[in-house]
Amino acid sequence: MRHRRHAATYSMTSSARASLTEFRSKKRSALVWARCEAPIGPTFRSVCGEFMTQAGYVKRVGIIDEHQKRAMNGLEFVQGLVDGTLPLNPMAETLGYDIVDVSKGRVVVAAKPHGKHCNPFGTVHGGLAATLLDSCMGLAVLSMLDKGFAQTTLEFKISLVRPITTQTGLVKAQGRVISCGRRIGTAEGGLTDKDGRTLAHGTTTCLIFEH
Repeated sequence: MRHRRHAATYSMTSSARASLTEFRSKKRSALVWARCEAPIGPTFRSVCGEFMTQAGYVKRVGIIDEHQKRAMNGLEFVQGLVDGTLPLNPMAETLGYDIVDVSKGRVVVAAKPHGKHCNPFGTVHGGLAATLLDSCMGLAVLSMLDKGFAQTTLEFKISLVRPITTQTGLVKAQGRVISCGRRIGTAEGGLTDKDGRTLAHGTTTCLIFEH
């Protein structure tokens, strides 16, 4: 009797363990699905290490192959970042920004400042504004280039004219090309809040080269 009672107890414990494992597996799957499928709207925040486009599908993050870069002109390349056919760079994931619009000589980058962007005084670090402006201005120059050409920043200057806080909401940096020659391209950019107020502005000089 003692042996049979022990066997029955073991059978019940094994069954309960299997049920618990199945429940945990289903719960884990549901949580992962919820995290990846949650709508993001215009905030462009990271979900599962990826970004959502304004059309509602997920953008990838990664490094683009050099051969793939050479096969496109600059405008095609930046358009790929906008529509999600090309991955955003890892820095975009780190800071939580997205490339949201492009036309030849013009690029818009957007982000929603949050607590992890803050400096020791509780306002948003100027490095976020600098990165958004550097990105939109450099990509604006890139959008002017033919296949086989690339650009890199030689220098840029920004002025921070209003404080940015976690309450500022969505900000957009727009870069526009001033001049684009065979070796040097220049552009200007402005960072604005949702009401159109200027938060920062800047200029850049880019070196153009074959690659």
